[in-house]
Amino acid sequence: MSKIVERTLDFLELFAEQKRPLSLSDISRLLTIPVSSCHDVLQALQERGFIYEVSPRGGYYPTLRLYEAGRVIAENDPVTLRAEILLRELRDSLDESVLLAKVTGLRGTYLLCLDSSQPLRFQQKVGNPIRSLWGASGGKTILASLDDKALDAVLEGMEFTAFTPRTVTDKAALRAAVETGRARGYFVNQGETIDGLTTISAPFSWQKSVFIVTIAGPSARMDGRIEELAEMVMGVCRKLEMKG
Repeated sequence: MSKIVERTLDFLELFAEQKRPLSLSDISRLLTIPVSSCHDVLQALQERGFIYEVSPRGGYYPTLRLYEAGRVIAENDPVTLRAEILLRELRDSLDESVLLAKVTGLRGTYLLCLDSSQPLRFQQKVGNPIRSLWGASGGKTILASLDDKALDAVLEGMEFTAFTPRTVTDKAALRAAVETGRARGYFVNQGETIDGLTTISAPFSWQKSVFIVTIAGPSARMDGRIEELAEMVMGVCRKLEMKG
């Protein structure tokens, strides 16, 4: 990725993280990049109307231009327009978090994250990647989308990290889990990435692309209902695959 693009995105994410006006020196310090480089990006954003100076020496802050652009973009996203109603219905009926991810190669990127209303819940951010191919149910779903030759190649080069004592760190065991998931149509993560978290994922295809729907919540609420919840996820995926 271009360095100037990366720095521009870093700027925007920094304001979202800090939630306050920032001076040029603040930005330079927090991002650990030279003041001169910060100035160039800041000036470009200010000239385009995305950032304004709150007051002399009062720091800079984003205008609503970015919000308005994002709102229009979100309202016309072809994937979320198709999926959001069904996924909100699923979230509301279960009151557990529901996620939608798009698969590109070996990466899954979250496009929609609908939180549960319960105090103890799993939260994810739009734009984040699926955490791992070997622990996350979404990661296993990605592996299952590969043909056997590609899957063998990925497993052969995989280096495992144990996130919890339940993380699968054996290639043969992971291959077996992928095959099991393929056969039944859904994939499960029971405490393999985060202790006490259970997730259930299923795929659907649209316009020659693979998408993943995931339900996520505390294991205490999820583990006794795996098959029931999996059927609900797969039902939504079947509707999305046929829709439009």
